[in-house]
Amino acid sequence: MATLRDSLGSLVDDVDGLFLFSPSAAYYERFAAADVDRVVIAAENGVDAASFVELPLGFDNVRDRIKFGIEGAMDHGFVAEGDTVVCAVSMFDDGGDADSLVRVRVEESMRSGIYDLFTDSRAEPGVIRDVFEVAIDLGKKGQKGKPVGALFVVGDAGKVMNKSRPLSYNPFEKSHVHVGDPIVNVMLKEFSRLDGAFIVSDSGKIVSAYRYLEPSAEGVDIPKGLGARHMAGGAITRDTNAIAIVLSESDGMVRAFKGGDLILEIDPEEY
Repeated sequence: MATLRDSLGSLVDDVDGLFLFSPSAAYYERFAAADVDRVVIAAENGVDAASFVELPLGFDNVRDRIKFGIEGAMDHGFVAEGDTVVCAVSMFDDGGDADSLVRVRVEESMRSGIYDLFTDSRAEPGVIRDVFEVAIDLGKKGQKGKPVGALFVVGDAGKVMNKSRPLSYNPFEKSHVHVGDPIVNVMLKEFSRLDGAFIVSDSGKIVSAYRYLEPSAEGVDIPKGLGARHMAGGAITRDTNAIAIVLSESDGMVRAFKGGDLILEIDPEEY
């Protein structure tokens, strides 16, 4: 009769990589003799791993943490479609070494664009996350139960302001409030009822609301069915180093643009 160890052995048989999430030096060294590549996925490379993927956010959800790490590893060329990896993650003790193993087959569909969005943007990763959370919450709940659209332009705020004009009085003109503050997030949701984009700085300061974006839309290619809000978001990210996060009023999807391209789509109801 097979032992428990024999049965669990299939979990790590024939894998192409071992992903260690935020390991201590001692835990990392435990696998020094492993016959597969070790990839460390953490906030910083404290163990001097040869293969390292930066994890700029904590990702409380373990599934999101693994997906982000795999996408980063794909971008770095550490793994490819069809590979199978084992992820050693801490599910029950945030500050401790791994207590769980997850076997994952790498698929090309895992390239959502979120790794590039967070790691190669001017804005701080936490700021991008906070803006996403506002947009996703709006997408789930709407404004007083009704669907609402919104456009957030994050990063490179000075250039974005130069390529836009006010539609109304800027309620944030003399304030120093930042996205992520619960009270500020409520304000953003309230102001989303009115036209115009929100402009957010690299550090998360709300620079303006009610901005009409004026970049040329020539050459910007967005999927059919998306309207002026998405076109403006795509165009402003082509002409600046900002990213744009758009909540669609018509289909409720949250989309992100960078460099003029649509790189991410999220259904708030599935997030």
